[in-house]
Amino acid sequence: MEEREGYVEHIRFHSPDTGFTVLSISGEKPGEELTCVGSFPFLEEGEYIRVRGELTQHNMYGRQLQVTSYEITQPTDTDSMERYLGSGAIKGIGMPTALKIVDKFREDTFRIIEREPERLAEIRGISMRIAQSVHDQFMEKQNMRRVVMFLLQIGINLNQGLKIYKKYGEATEQIVGSNPYRLAEDIPRFGFRMADEIARRIGGLEYSDQRFRACLLHVMRLGTQAGHAYLPKQSLRNHALEYIPEMDEDSFDRALTSLIIENKLRTVTICDEDGEEQEQVYLSVYYHTEQAIARMLLDIDHGGRKPVAGIRRILEDAEASEEIELDEIQRDAVRKAVENGVFVLTGGPGTGKTTTINTIIRVCEMLGRGVVLAAPTGRAAKRMTETTGHDAVTIHRLLEVTNMDEGGETGIPRFRRNEEFPLESDVVIIDEVSMVDMHLMCALLKAIIPGMTSLILVGDANQLPSVGPGNVLRDIMESNAFSVVRLERIFRQAEASDIVVNAHRINRGEYPDINRKSKDFFFMQRMNARVIRELLVQLVKEKLPPYVGVTPMDIQVLTPMRKGELGVEGLNVLLQEALNPPEDGKAQYEAHGVIFRIGDKVMQTRNNYRLEWEIRSERNTLIDSGEGIFNGDIGIIRDINEFSKQMEIVFDDNKLVYYDFELLEDLEHAYAVTIHKAQGSEYPAIVMPLLRGPRMLMNRNLLYTGVTRAVNCAVIVGDEAAMRGMVDNVEEQKRYTGLMRCIREHRAL
Repeated sequence: MEEREGYVEHIRFHSPDTGFTVLSISGEKPGEELTCVGSFPFLEEGEYIRVRGELTQHNMYGRQLQVTSYEITQPTDTDSMERYLGSGAIKGIGMPTALKIVDKFREDTFRIIEREPERLAEIRGISMRIAQSVHDQFMEKQNMRRVVMFLLQIGINLNQGLKIYKKYGEATEQIVGSNPYRLAEDIPRFGFRMADEIARRIGGLEYSDQRFRACLLHVMRLGTQAGHAYLPKQSLRNHALEYIPEMDEDSFDRALTSLIIENKLRTVTICDEDGEEQEQVYLSVYYHTEQAIARMLLDIDHGGRKPVAGIRRILEDAEASEEIELDEIQRDAVRKAVENGVFVLTGGPGTGKTTTINTIIRVCEMLGRGVVLAAPTGRAAKRMTETTGHDAVTIHRLLEVTNMDEGGETGIPRFRRNEEFPLESDVVIIDEVSMVDMHLMCALLKAIIPGMTSLILVGDANQLPSVGPGNVLRDIMESNAFSVVRLERIFRQAEASDIVVNAHRINRGEYPDINRKSKDFFFMQRMNARVIRELLVQLVKEKLPPYVGVTPMDIQVLTPMRKGELGVEGLNVLLQEALNPPEDGKAQYEAHGVIFRIGDKVMQTRNNYRLEWEIRSERNTLIDSGEGIFNGDIGIIRDINEFSKQMEIVFDDNKLVYYDFELLEDLEHAYAVTIHKAQGSEYPAIVMPLLRGPRMLMNRNLLYTGVTRAVNCAVIVGDEAAMRGMVDNVEEQKRYTGLMRCIREHRAL
């Protein structure tokens, strides 16, 4: 075992995720350096360290010390103090100032900085503000090292440790030591199991109320991630027992009551269809959100009911000016849209939704009503713009999203448009409403003044519900409290598309016609996962691009699952290797076990309201800018800079975003995505592998949504029996939502 000490001369590589570092320290002789390799969570150039490890001889890099342990020592000689302070480790102190400080205080320098920082102001050029800043930074570095080292010792990795320290600061050791379950509540993606493992290492918390409470909150949050607004009480207890089998009924009730008293949970008792009482448990924010949506929808509808005189003649003029002829159901939709405060238009592909929307817009213009258009995603908004000829934006952009409130327990964004600063349009039309979750719908409704603005909701109720909690569109329709028109007739021009025809067959419970010679819908029978994978690569890379007239990056592989040979994770590795293999000079970076490479197609997996984006012209002139990249947004990696620890990604509409490496945990490859993630998007061509999978996933709803994502070409590769099984399976994963009940209850008041 060798022991060396010296200054950190150069940090050649450092992984923020693992702390793995390659650095060189000054040697025993002037100009001599020793390369050290190991885990150094916190280290900066200019610091003085003592290292222990084994000396090895590397074939390429020569002599290295494989470090097993190290410690940062406070320099005691003046040369070392000057070197550390002048290294840039303390912002605002360069080498000239460092020389002045050490020249005045000599070996007492660090004690002065720590205990008498005001004396630094005795030096010309150092104000009391700078002196305090030097002290704060000096102490912050010491505290952070101590705290994160404590966290590392109890099994928390470096990346999580930094997040915990950022949240709790100096109180970290006290909070984690007394109640590690707070980590599951306060730290994103920490989770109950991780907190429970930390608690086990600390000891003494196996039967504590802290543990039981944390378990219930964890199960409730998992429920919202699965789309539920609430969980039946018995379901909550059953899931909690999966984590803590020894939790008895008294412990469960005590934990539940405690959380209700603290207003973290809320219970509602209802009578089910059999007349039996059922207790529903909500996270409080979701209970209040459902209540608010119901109340605001009814207020907007009541305030917006305005019969329009001469509507029949206005409709005739609109049809003439647009050179179209609506059927009677479409005309009824237009009438109801302009005469109600809340109106819902629903229908599948090819049923005339776009024509109906365009006529609604035209009639509103003839009535002198201003109209704004929006959709949940950038892709959906862009498509809305193209089909209507009117500018459409994302709902987040419409509501002017601003930075997320860090204090918000559920991470709900803040919007500038709200009750105090509402939307100023007479009519708001929202497309792809099946994608809109409870939080976004609530935010939208807050920005609408009853009696001033009417709301038109457009969507396909047969598609999958939102990724976020709730089943908003379906609950609104099934409440029977609002005017709804369903378009079901497939128009002649749409009948030429086998994608449209087969989508409707699927929706009716009929099998797609795979025997006719189609130009846009293909089924390729394959029974082996390995063969399917090989064919997917051929289709995406070679066969489909010239057929559809697009690039391989424009073709989207859609799959029901994340895991397995035909799941998202495995297919993305396969497709990255085929479409964007490593090359000399092509930068790449590994984060959370994923290799990101220039040219990769990637997807954002959670809403980030702080990320800034900009759009620039070819001459680099700023055209537009804003905040927010959202779950499901897809882009291409344009550059990877390990020096600045940033990645440049260009998203839809040429939005350029600079990602810090620490944000890469929110990115994944998008050569293949789940059908759920593809909601609201359309692609020139889709390829869907279908072989086998969980029954709750392999259902009609999922197959219908996947097929309707294709514009020009849909290819299904796999087992016909699996596809037919999906058509036959109408068991959608049940979502526990109470919005329909809330609307009916508020309406009855």
